[in-house]
Amino acid sequence: MNQLDLKGRHAVITGGAVGLGYAIAQRMLASGGTVTLWDMNEQSLATAKEQLGQGVTTVAVDVSRHTSVVDAVRDTLALNPAIDILVNSAGITGPNVKLWDYPPEQWMQVQQVNLNGLFFCCRELVPHMRTRNYGRIVNIASVAGKDGNPNASAYSASKAGVMALTKSLGKELADTGIRVNCVTPAAVKTPIFDQMSPEHIAFMLSKIPMGRFGTPEEVAAMVTWLCSEDCSFSTGAVFDLSGGRSTY
Repeated sequence: MNQLDLKGRHAVITGGAVGLGYAIAQRMLASGGTVTLWDMNEQSLATAKEQLGQGVTTVAVDVSRHTSVVDAVRDTLALNPAIDILVNSAGITGPNVKLWDYPPEQWMQVQQVNLNGLFFCCRELVPHMRTRNYGRIVNIASVAGKDGNPNASAYSASKAGVMALTKSLGKELADTGIRVNCVTPAAVKTPIFDQMSPEHIAFMLSKIPMGRFGTPEEVAAMVTWLCSEDCSFSTGAVFDLSGGRSTY
């Protein structure tokens, strides 16, 4: 493992109790940082805190609700004097169906969690970062937002929105000490696979030239570097993690 330096830095990781968020927390702790995990599931938060050990605090939050995010920022700052890093990892896939069969309420839920929730988190934490003129924000998008996966229109649309939001916010903060970037993984085997059909999982694998899924640790390595001081001249950028599927 290459050594990355997050000493003295504190990160908020949404969806941090499981999957990519958990792996990112592991890598950040190994890099000398501290983390606050945000997640809806209080039992998962308790388990993650016990497993990760020192340097971890937790706050239960529903990112799809603005008031919950506001409360979570307040509670996090009561536990830690500063928030240097925000990783928006919370997300859901929605059902794998054709667009004309997509249940409207589930379409709205995917947008509310994946895009609106990310907006709420950025909206409430950017002012705190601006007062200190330092911050790193990394949003977890997806190659689906670039390519548009069939039978996943809501997820694809939400992740395209994440990329556009990242570009806009990165430009808005370019004259500050805050950097905003996103990553676009292809399929990474995490518990989110439980939300997908076997046919959709097989489709995603067939599109990856490397012939394998990514690992949470590979995503965590790139995200952690993007959250370091070394990432100083990249902002509003989209970083690929697709095993060769997406090269633009």
